[in-house]
Amino acid sequence: MSAALTPSVRLQGASNFRDVGGYHTQDQRRVKTGQVFRSDHLAGLTASDLLHLERMSIRHSLDFRGVAECAATPYNIPGVQRVALNIEPTVIARMQALVAQGVVPSTEETVDLMRETYRDFVNRNATTFGRFLKHLLEEPTPQVFHCTAGKDRTGFGAALLLSALGVDRATIEHDYLLTNQLYRRDPRMEGNGHPHVMKVLWQVQPEFLHAAFDAVDTQHGGMQNYLHGAIGLSTQELAELRRLLLED
Repeated sequence: MSAALTPSVRLQGASNFRDVGGYHTQDQRRVKTGQVFRSDHLAGLTASDLLHLERMSIRHSLDFRGVAECAATPYNIPGVQRVALNIEPTVIARMQALVAQGVVPSTEETVDLMRETYRDFVNRNATTFGRFLKHLLEEPTPQVFHCTAGKDRTGFGAALLLSALGVDRATIEHDYLLTNQLYRRDPRMEGNGHPHVMKVLWQVQPEFLHAAFDAVDTQHGGMQNYLHGAIGLSTQELAELRRLLLED
C-alpha cells in the first residue's frame, strides 16, 4: 500500500468529507491535495461549513444521487455549481421489492445485492462515471463529488479516479474502507429495516469493491481497457487527467 490516510475535513453538517489526494501512485508520483474531495450529501451544511468550502475554493459539486434523493434533500451552495450525475439507488428498490413480497433477506443475500449493485456501477453506469471523470478534466478547479452517504456511488467513483491516476488497488481499498470510520449514520436518511440488513446497506465491505474490480477485469479486460472503452476516456484525456491531478 502506497500512502497513509488522506486528510478528512470536519464539517458540522456533512460527514465522510475528505480529500482524495495524498496517495502515491505505482510509479511513485503523488495525487495532488486540495483539488478533488468526496463526501456524503451536502444538504445539511451549516454557515460555518459553507465558509470552509469557500476557503477551499470549491466551485463544483458532482451529485451522484438519484432524482428522488435530490428532490428530498436539495441544496444550493453559493458560488458552487451542482452538476447532476444521477445514478438511482437500485439496491433500495430491490430491497423494497423483496419486503413487499414478505421476504427478509439474510445478511449474505443482502451482501449479494450490494455486489450486484457494484457490478451495475461498472456495466450500467459507465457513461455517467465517464461524465464524472471528463468533468474533472473540463473544470480543473477544486470540486467535491458525493451521493447520499458518500459510500457506494461515491466509493466507486473514488476507486475509478484513483485507478485512472495509477494508484494501486490495496491503497484504493484502504481509502474505500475509511467510510466505516468517517460516515455518521443518519436514521432519517436510511429509513427503516431489519438491523442486520441496514448494517450491510450502510457500511462498506471489501467484497463490494471486489465485485466491481472483478467485473472490470473479467468483463472488460482490465482497468485500462475499461477506462478507454466503457468509460470513454481517450489516451490523451487519461494523460491530461494525470497531468492535472498528479504532482510533478
